[in-house]
Amino acid sequence: MIAWLDLLIGDDPHPRRFDRPGTLRAYLLKMERLSAEAADALLRDGEVGPPLTRLAYRLRPLGRD
Repeated sequence: MIAWLDLLIGDDPHPRRFDRPGTLRAYLLKMERLSAEAADALLRDGEVGPPLTRLAYRLRPLGRD
């Protein structure tokens, strides 16, 4: 069973869904243009925001609020 991860960005109510942390990290670096430090902090802590990032980013395992 895949442990899906939902990425919530700023005030956007629509999450982006990822199948594993590596896929999410690649997306954060390439598409969101986060620094490696910010991407690693998000994966480690489940959330990151200013001053590391312009917007607030949160991770939510599928099925949790």
